[in-house]
Amino acid sequence: MGGRLALITGVGRAGQVGESVARAFAQRKNRLVLVSRDLAEVTARAKALETAGFEATPYACDLADPGAVQALADRVTQVHGDTLDALVNLAGGFSLSGPVSESSLDSWLQMSRINVLTAFHSTRAFLPHLRRARGAIVYFASAVSLPGGAASGVWAYAAAKGAVLSLMRSVATEELAEGVRANAVAPVSIRTAANLAVMGDTGHYVEREDVANAVWYLCSDGARAVTGQVVRLG
Repeated sequence: MGGRLALITGVGRAGQVGESVARAFAQRKNRLVLVSRDLAEVTARAKALETAGFEATPYACDLADPGAVQALADRVTQVHGDTLDALVNLAGGFSLSGPVSESSLDSWLQMSRINVLTAFHSTRAFLPHLRRARGAIVYFASAVSLPGGAASGVWAYAAAKGAVLSLMRSVATEELAEGVRANAVAPVSIRTAANLAVMGDTGHYVEREDVANAVWYLCSDGARAVTGQVVRLG
């Protein structure tokens, strides 16, 4: 994918997985479009890559707002062209919901908004660009959304990530004839700055770089025959 265009959402704070995924793609000589809700954060990540000699353009967008996402797609087309080789739907978030008997509707609505709607709107807006390149999409699920996952107390998050997997499988089937591949990664807790601050350094983590390399592989020519798959990490 050297020189190709990759759009990565959820590239915000330093020390998070988005930073590592962006660097993994940049090191393979991709041109990057980086997206986050926070313009200052995504601009800082893009500037760090530019300082290292890579090409990255930052954009701020509320990906849960379909109008804002369409405006983003229009802007990306203006600046970078109408062809996209890879879309990484990394934007999302986590919160505890507590037991089902004690949790609120707000828990589900929030987890659905930031995990499912962001991926749905981004997919819809950029599918035409991906079809032109016969490109690849990677979605972010979670190990808790897989069979046997420990979803107690986090059912809203697990359900939202399960919906992301259903979205991925639908796109993989529907876009097969267009040459667009869709896959997902489902990591355990990732060793990020935020997770370390909350959970400490003694838990079971998957490394950010390992997640980034898996995402890169699923978008690479080496995975041209891979679609509709879920890769568990950690």
